[in-house]
Amino acid sequence: MEEMSRRSFLKAGTAATAALAMHPADTLAKKANKKNAQKKVLKVLAVGVGGRGHSDINGVCKNGDKLYEDVEIIGIADTDWKYAKGVLDEYKGYYPNVKLYHDYKTMYAELLDQADAVICATADHTHAIICAEALAAGKHVYCEKPLTRTVYEARLLTKLAAKAGVATQMGNQGSSSEGTATACAWLWNGEIGEVTRVEAFTDRPIWPQGLEHPAEVVDVPDTLNWKGFIGPAPMRDYNPIYTPWNFRGWWDFGTGALGDMACHNVHPVFEALKLKYPIKVQGTSTMLMSDSCPSAQRVKYTFPARENLPKVAMPEVDVYWYDGGFRPELPENLTEACKFDSNGVIFYGSKDILVCDGWGDNPRLLSGRTPALTQNIRQVPDEDHHMDWVRACKEDASVRVPSKSDFSMAGPLNEMIVMGVLACRLQGLNQVFDWDGENMRFTNIPEGATVRSCIKDGFFVENGHPTFDKRFTEPVDANAFAAELIKHTYRDGWALPEMPE
Repeated sequence: MEEMSRRSFLKAGTAATAALAMHPADTLAKKANKKNAQKKVLKVLAVGVGGRGHSDINGVCKNGDKLYEDVEIIGIADTDWKYAKGVLDEYKGYYPNVKLYHDYKTMYAELLDQADAVICATADHTHAIICAEALAAGKHVYCEKPLTRTVYEARLLTKLAAKAGVATQMGNQGSSSEGTATACAWLWNGEIGEVTRVEAFTDRPIWPQGLEHPAEVVDVPDTLNWKGFIGPAPMRDYNPIYTPWNFRGWWDFGTGALGDMACHNVHPVFEALKLKYPIKVQGTSTMLMSDSCPSAQRVKYTFPARENLPKVAMPEVDVYWYDGGFRPELPENLTEACKFDSNGVIFYGSKDILVCDGWGDNPRLLSGRTPALTQNIRQVPDEDHHMDWVRACKEDASVRVPSKSDFSMAGPLNEMIVMGVLACRLQGLNQVFDWDGENMRFTNIPEGATVRSCIKDGFFVENGHPTFDKRFTEPVDANAFAAELIKHTYRDGWALPEMPE
């Protein structure tokens, strides 16, 4: 692939690709519109900058120490000004007129109408509401992964983005990698034959999970807007174990290792196999706690047969997920070149086996072959997942080539992932769940079935003997519990826009 700078990529975009789909008479007019759009400064609001958000705004604003002239951050909001202080100071130095806020709602009220785009890198539970408000206002959106915490929220963002006709991107940067593009090309060319089983895994979590509700009540730091962090989730007392960063391990704020890493490692599977809604799912895990995600999980998804491609059929396929130290059985005769580190994907084909590292990197075949690429796959220059989104923001909607993780792709992927979270939380029913993707519901939970989870492990050793004193939640109706997990009830004062038709 020809070397391209970040700027040349942005300016060249995918004009040649788009032009192939247009009549020659339209091409010059489209190019003129696009050239004019390139000159416009993209005005961006950033929500949540203390963690991944720092990388995200760096990704759209600068190359090394050099700022881009056609992107400007006009407002930054973060609930934790201690954690975000370095970023706030840095960007105040870059943009003296940038406004800083302790909550996004105030920033939106003052600046959303002046902005072109929003970057969201907050805790998982606030992604949906922050992005939905921006999309409803017609703004381009970049959102960190997982896109949302629930199935309903993911469907909402997908439909709002389509209705608004804006550029979107989820922050699973592996979707823009050369490795993912190569894996897709090989699979679509039939290099490994029909795929009926895929296994993906990660070493995450690398943050605390499987915990009891903390008993200690701690004073809220002056630098933290705790109510702003809680957002639409149920109110609870502050404890430093929740934030920053550790939010991923708590049900009210995150989706555990599955939500975090499947967005990376399962994306190549979802794209290459043309997946959408699974029809069955089953989940199991270590101790299922009422407040915190389990330390390790295993999920099996079954997808129906899809429309065959010219060079390969797309039969029913089972996709397995493992985290927290759980790993799949490795293929026989695994060569040194095909061994994994801490993340990976294994595609079992009728003719060969394809393996990738995490994020879709380094695809290779168990046979040792390196097939030639016989078709052109749109690739994004290394580390330009962010600039792919900026490029899409600047293109006219009539000729825009979607970014590599546009919400039309990221939304259904996210639905699949967080539905697997539900299967783990419902594992006490001891069954395979049938899933109606179109209507976002399980169809075979028995009437009157109940589930519960563990509040306190209660294990201790007394006089050398193990003693168990577990405490569980009261049993709750499983169908009602599942419906709440699919579409959360927000706290008073917080509401999502209506679902578009």
